[in-house]
Amino acid sequence: QVQVVESGGGLVQPGGSLRLSCVASGSIVSIDTRGWYRQAPGKPRELVARVTNYGNTQYSDPVKGRFTISRDTAKNTVSLEMNNLKPEDTAVYYCHVGVSAYDYWGQGTQVTVSS
Repeated sequence: QVQVVESGGGLVQPGGSLRLSCVASGSIVSIDTRGWYRQAPGKPRELVARVTNYGNTQYSDPVKGRFTISRDTAKNTVSLEMNNLKPEDTAVYYCHVGVSAYDYWGQGTQVTVSS
């Protein structure tokens, strides 16, 4: 079993920054993929960013140039640095890890961008 725990959400004003962190623990041989998704009220969950073990990154168009994903393979962590936040970034953010073809999700952390 793998546990995934996020931290770092909160309330921020437009133009502000937040950093989300995620740590995976448990029966982990190796993590294949790490990523962040988000779900706004009334909308489906969507990819924000992900990173492979080779360091290749992918970002959704709305966050390109503002968000940066990073990982520490030794510590099984993945982080998301979010800058120049906008009200439309408001959502519950979920950490995802892929381990041996299985998907594991965190419980989600709320990010609210509002003045």
